[in-house]
Amino acid sequence: MSNTPANNPAASNSASRATQPLETHDDLLIDFRGVELRRGGNTLVGPVDWQVELDERWVVIGPNGAGKTSLVRMAAAEEFPSKGAAFVMGERIGKTDMRDLRAAIGMSSAAVQHRIPDNEVVQDLVISAGYAVLGRWREQYDDMDFDRAQDILDQVGAHHLAERTWGTLSEGERKRVILARALMSDPELLILDEPTAGMDLGGREDLVGYLGDLALDADAPAIVMITHHVEEIPYGFTHAMILDEGRVIAKGLINSVMTSKNLSEAFHQPIQVDRIGDRYFARRIRSARKSHRK
Repeated sequence: MSNTPANNPAASNSASRATQPLETHDDLLIDFRGVELRRGGNTLVGPVDWQVELDERWVVIGPNGAGKTSLVRMAAAEEFPSKGAAFVMGERIGKTDMRDLRAAIGMSSAAVQHRIPDNEVVQDLVISAGYAVLGRWREQYDDMDFDRAQDILDQVGAHHLAERTWGTLSEGERKRVILARALMSDPELLILDEPTAGMDLGGREDLVGYLGDLALDADAPAIVMITHHVEEIPYGFTHAMILDEGRVIAKGLINSVMTSKNLSEAFHQPIQVDRIGDRYFARRIRSARKSHRK
């Protein structure tokens, strides 16, 4: 008798499982399983196993070229993984309508900024996020939409910019406006790619404070934030992932991940990480030099 799936129950069950569609848990907004992203024969990130739940706030940190933006572009339904299974809000990337999925994700990034015309009015840019378009066209909005846009601009410290055009804004002002736009659609998942880049110290601390308050809000969306700098991590963030050259150095609860050992490995130099209150600070450890007297 031949040993085929038809007459071998174990083999038949195995084949059946292999053809069944993968599923993810309802509480997971991001569920990456062995995910890789490759371009031109190079692996930009992965393999990565990563799960983000509804009430979690993640920071992804690492040096330039670590794969941070590549990772979150997949989480934002902007890139297809080259390998592995990537679920976002219960939908598998590559097996669903990416446009519908993107509409449910708040995204603040330089890539979004570069697509905005200089003559776009700030208020129109923010309010149009509900239709996932850049600026107003023929969509109809009611007073509630305008009130919400004004409230969000006020929350991020950009209320005074409502009537300005995009081309007249400084880099710091643009960061605030693009964050307001990301929040306008009341997303389930908020992805922030270097939200404080280009800001001066005062502006950065104001925005970090706002993001900290947002992180502590039980009704706020799950947050994933990219940064190069430990000092930019807001209070209230619960988890961290450290990347280097596409691979995961460490991930998990933020207090166990943000260590001198892990940061030193990722940045390839001796790093001292200190926690002061609810914030983290990092500096390079200088080698002790022996003094020589003549």
